[in-house]
Amino acid sequence: MNGFKISTNFEDLDINLVYSFISNSYWAKNIPFEVFERSLKNSLVFGAYGSNDEQAGFARVITDKATFAYLSDVFVLENYRGLGISKLLMEAICQHGELQGLRRFMLATSDAHGLYAQFGFQSVANPEILMQVWQPFVYKQTCK
Repeated sequence: MNGFKISTNFEDLDINLVYSFISNSYWAKNIPFEVFERSLKNSLVFGAYGSNDEQAGFARVITDKATFAYLSDVFVLENYRGLGISKLLMEAICQHGELQGLRRFMLATSDAHGLYAQFGFQSVANPEILMQVWQPFVYKQTCK
């Protein structure tokens, strides 16, 4: 699509670029590199690349590959937005062989409900059954 491709090959990732984006995001601000790298190695990774193989976007899925998955860390770099890359990423994720037949596939988003709705995601009908341990400032460093 428009010269963009999706790869699930870990070695194709521009780790420094992905880390730079994620560690400055509102959801993982200041995540230590070691934690970030471990999260990638224990997930299915999806990189979006332009015709010059430059990374344009990223997503990862945390899953047991049988019953449950959680979509996380989705982004498209600002200069590539509006080109359909987020849809291309989502199509690749939804068609991935190891993500078929899952009982539950979840995500959390502050601002992209419309995108995810196009791929079957919807608000939780019974949020009262869900619980969480939420530590939004787990990566925040305290001043000494």
